[in-house]
Amino acid sequence: MHAGLTSVEAKRQLEKYGPNTMLEYASRSVFTIAREILSEPMLLLLVVAATLYLLIGDFAEGLLLAGFAILTIGLVFYQYQRSENALAALRKLGAPSARVVRDGKECTISAREVVPGDLMVLDEGERVPADGTLVSNAGLVVDESLLTGESVPVRKRAGDDGQLAAVPGGDDQPFVYSGTLVVKGHGVATVSDTGPRTRAGRIGVSLASIVVERTRLQTSVNRIVRLFGGLAAIVCSALVIFYGVYREDWLQGVLSGIALAMGMLPEEFPVVLTIFLAIGAWRLARIKVLARRPAVIETLGAATVLCVDKTGTLTENRMRVRLLDTLTDQLEVETDLREIPQAFRPILDAAWLATRHASIDPMDQAVIGLASRAGEYQTINWPMVREYGLKPELLAMSIAWKDDAGHFAVACKGAPEAIIDLCHLTDEKAASIMKHVQAMAEKGLRVLGVGIGTTMRSELPESQHDFDFTFTGLVGFEDPLRTTVPAAVREAFRAGISVKMITGDYPATALSIASAAGIDTNDGAVTGDELERADDPEMQRLVSRANVFARIMPEQKLRIVEALKRQGEIVAMTGDGVNDAPALKAAHIGIAMGRRGTDVAREAAGIVLLDEDFGSIVSAVKMGRRIFDNLRKVMIYISAIHVPIAGLALVPLIAGMPPLFFPAHVVVIEMIIDPMCSIVFERTPAERDIMIRPPRSVEDVLAGIPQIIFGLVQGSVLLIVCLALYQGVLLQDASVEAARTAAFIAITAGNLSLALVNSSREAVLMHMVIRGRMTFWIAATIAVSVVSICIVQPNLAELFGFTRLEIGQAALAAGAGVSGVLLFDLLKLLPAVRRIMG
Repeated sequence: MHAGLTSVEAKRQLEKYGPNTMLEYASRSVFTIAREILSEPMLLLLVVAATLYLLIGDFAEGLLLAGFAILTIGLVFYQYQRSENALAALRKLGAPSARVVRDGKECTISAREVVPGDLMVLDEGERVPADGTLVSNAGLVVDESLLTGESVPVRKRAGDDGQLAAVPGGDDQPFVYSGTLVVKGHGVATVSDTGPRTRAGRIGVSLASIVVERTRLQTSVNRIVRLFGGLAAIVCSALVIFYGVYREDWLQGVLSGIALAMGMLPEEFPVVLTIFLAIGAWRLARIKVLARRPAVIETLGAATVLCVDKTGTLTENRMRVRLLDTLTDQLEVETDLREIPQAFRPILDAAWLATRHASIDPMDQAVIGLASRAGEYQTINWPMVREYGLKPELLAMSIAWKDDAGHFAVACKGAPEAIIDLCHLTDEKAASIMKHVQAMAEKGLRVLGVGIGTTMRSELPESQHDFDFTFTGLVGFEDPLRTTVPAAVREAFRAGISVKMITGDYPATALSIASAAGIDTNDGAVTGDELERADDPEMQRLVSRANVFARIMPEQKLRIVEALKRQGEIVAMTGDGVNDAPALKAAHIGIAMGRRGTDVAREAAGIVLLDEDFGSIVSAVKMGRRIFDNLRKVMIYISAIHVPIAGLALVPLIAGMPPLFFPAHVVVIEMIIDPMCSIVFERTPAERDIMIRPPRSVEDVLAGIPQIIFGLVQGSVLLIVCLALYQGVLLQDASVEAARTAAFIAITAGNLSLALVNSSREAVLMHMVIRGRMTFWIAATIAVSVVSICIVQPNLAELFGFTRLEIGQAALAAGAGVSGVLLFDLLKLLPAVRRIMG
């Protein structure tokens, strides 16, 4: 064994390169994060609204808003910790201890003390503590799926002549990488890189440098907040000036301005946003989808491209035997197969005897699983006498057992070319076998040849070539496609979402899996080498043309995502390995796998599929679209209802009419508005065409000028109807109380009608009692009951300034409020109006 470093040299290297850990980035202080959070206009509005209500409004309402403010700030604070959590998960990937050669002796040290130049000793079942190059190797096979995303381990060879590039994945390379797992064999490697300079470490640096973009929902709400804030400031300032200049009462002007601000302040916006996303996250959790950043739910509904990692996302991330080929017959191995036909027994016998039965290698486990299902191998308990490992010059292994009679039983498996060599077959026979191998490879299968050997010697030979092997057949392995994937891909296409598969696997395998999943493969596969050579214009062309990307490295996944984003696409990226983390974080929506996904992928993603059901993505897309639709509807409703609230409080005062609204009236109306916003609209069922529409345009904001104007027009019509009714009753020499009662009934009926009309893009008069609208009718019944009690109960009637009306008068007032709004239900027959609402 090589002498390795001395203790003195190791100490010098540790001082030079630092510990073998990920970079520690200085975390922001609580005050710094709080300042960043409170600079958000949406949160500022919530805080200001809570403060106004606590100081000059209803104290209970103020406490409620303050509670929402604290909850929202807490949720945003949690989101700021995501990057730090992802880096912390990366640091946990390192092995807690490592075996190295120091001062000529093997010793165990903390993994953080490994330094460049160390000789690290690697054995089966251990994680590699640092990046390095093998100097000795005995059948070493390493699972590098953590970096490549591919489920099949790769074999290694010792020595580096300087001709190979250190790239994870691919057989017969001398390089090993930090955090990967040794599944077979053992070896010794010289450490080349530690800590942040390792492959995994560089991913950590990449994660730290990526800025998470604001979601479209956050951008849209902030735009609405600024619009309403500016409008309120202009109107309130004009009112103050009007009172001060024309009535010379500046104090009353300021108080009236504050009162108007309270009427115009749409504090429901941030509250509704919080509630919608919280309930949406809860609904997704019920179908095993965890929304780590709730605002991403809405963005998922706008996704135009879904970038899918093959292994563990489209496939199950495990190997299973799919095909047995005797060269004269083939057996498709189904998952429920319990008995192997007699003609295929020799293949399974050879494969089982050539497998170590305690192996953690995925292909070995696939063979063991098939043999276990067949049942007949359960009672065989022969001792293993010798294993002949893989060598670069012979990519085959053999195992010798001693049977119950004391004879040697030998079998081999490996690359078909190597098994052909061991069996000493003719060129004609070898060519025939390779045709079968090529056909299986085109189906996306990984192929091993197997053979049964004999020996006449009493002692085992030193070389596999000294056995007399008989070729028994070929075994095809696959990483099976998830059963839910084809239907989910079809649903995504119907919803206008392009699906692109990005994998580190070979093009033939990638195209086979993509075709089985239903992804368009007409343009073939773009390889990592092509992307490496492509300049930016060529990169744009490749990512827009192709749907399958093969032999892709982590940095290239990130480059693909960024190229799609530059084309204006809303990108969702699925993945489960460390290699996916930078792209997950850079995408608009990162979707990680829950059970098989690494901590790093889960921390970098905004959404985690807990049951790893690809079909759940479609449900999440539908949920995102439904949330956006209902948020847009509720924004129109809020814009509309605040017009009559503010107008009925202000116009009578300016016009010299008796005051219509007292603070108590506003409280009752708010009692109706809040449940309508937070419960009724959230429970509104999805539109029937929600999953056959194309994704929304990037410029299509949550509530732009058309939606705000549409809401203001609705509210203005209702305001005019209520004012006309109020004035009309007064002109009939009725009491102020009767006029106020009639106007209040009208605005209550109009309020409920606004909620009903704005709850659907279709005319609701034709779908009044559809499934899912029961919540509205319950809320409406409660609202009507509360208002009725306030009118008929003497003490409450005196408090509110109401009086009992005749049934006909009350019905007329309610009809006026309803008719003023239902006009807009008929307008929804116009396509332009439906586009505004959805």
